[in-house]
Amino acid sequence: MRPPGPRRPCCRPKEPPVPAADPLPALLVAVPVVILACQMGATLLRRLGQPPVIGEIAMGIVLGPSLIGWVWPEAQAWLFPDAVLPYTSVLGQFGLLAFMFLVGLELDLGALRGHSRIAVAVSQAGMLLPLGLGALLALAMYGQLAPDGVGLVPFTLFVAVAMSVTAFPVLARILVDRGLYGTPLGALAMACAAVDDVAAWCLLALVVALASAGSPLDALTTAGLTVLFAGAMVLMVRPLLARWAAARADRTNDGVILVLLFSGLSLSALMTDLIGVHTLFGAFLFGVVTPRGHRRVEASAARLRAVAVPVLLPLFFVHTGLRTEIGALAADPVQWLWAGAVVVVAVLGKWGGAAGAARVCGRSWREALSIGALMNCRGLTELVVLNIGLELGVIGPELFTMLVLMALITTAVTSPAVSRLHRPRLPAPTPDPTPAAAPTPDPSPAATAASPT
Repeated sequence: MRPPGPRRPCCRPKEPPVPAADPLPALLVAVPVVILACQMGATLLRRLGQPPVIGEIAMGIVLGPSLIGWVWPEAQAWLFPDAVLPYTSVLGQFGLLAFMFLVGLELDLGALRGHSRIAVAVSQAGMLLPLGLGALLALAMYGQLAPDGVGLVPFTLFVAVAMSVTAFPVLARILVDRGLYGTPLGALAMACAAVDDVAAWCLLALVVALASAGSPLDALTTAGLTVLFAGAMVLMVRPLLARWAAARADRTNDGVILVLLFSGLSLSALMTDLIGVHTLFGAFLFGVVTPRGHRRVEASAARLRAVAVPVLLPLFFVHTGLRTEIGALAADPVQWLWAGAVVVVAVLGKWGGAAGAARVCGRSWREALSIGALMNCRGLTELVVLNIGLELGVIGPELFTMLVLMALITTAVTSPAVSRLHRPRLPAPTPDPTPAAAPTPDPSPAATAASPT
């Protein structure tokens, strides 16, 4: 019998790993603070006649290094410790995926009926002019603001695309608030914005492919796979979903439909991520192919919005705010000159291009300027584009901050400009009033379901 010897090292019980600090308590503090702050900002801006999304974006910046982190850095570090940031980022990304699905769901290309010629003309001018001016500006700022190692082509293309974006959901909300939804002007603006949205996301997908690929062949492969996937979704998945909605949706539990929608947008987002473009493209594409106009499907989409938009999306706003450092621009007056140039080029390109095309197509100056003002609205869609560019490393923190300020300014001027151009007129008094003209139709879910607030 062998005498007992020392226990072999392999048999020693392993020391339990030292547990990391539990981030849940900090997360339970940060999330309600962010949600309440964004709701306060949205309510304040709504009372001032502005789109609520401006208040949400602004509160995200306030909670970041531009204000709280500058005045009281300890408070920002306590509210958003490093251990919490990955979790808030992931939750915000889920909210953003749901939002992009809703944008795709409410993208009604049927709005082009009766407006196709002028809508295409206005959209082309509203895309080409800011693309051209943005490319020229990018060439001028490349040497000073482009991150190290970023090629001239992806940097130029990204800045050009960022200048040409229109916020389809915010535009719809402004039309509803101003009583223009369902009017000829509102229908034309929605048609132009729909064409703009499709073109902008296609161009951004190209930029992502170029920036992510290691060679031109990789970029072509990514672009080709993206086209094949989009074609399969439109030609195969869309008819299948339409047949299912017509035959089974009325007999399916609302909770099951909600799970199917969330699972579908998640799988579509995963596919585009595997292809090499951003997950948001997949969520947007699944929204495009989901059947519109079906009561049960739209009710489930509204339930998804009720959770994702007011609860999860504010975490994306604060994630953007933590990346925005306005104080970094104050150290160098030249940076403010570049920021001013970004705003001027964005307004001239988008507003000027769309208004000029509408005027050439026979619209009055008032209508043309109104269309230009509406197309100049960038809102949350611009923030989505900018965060993609920053994550890819195509733009740096300084240019990111400039473009965020541009998005805020161009969105803020839209509603006052439209109100000034379309002031309500008092009806002339008559001794025996006749029934008023048919009221403006109630806004469809397209104006509300995809709206951030």
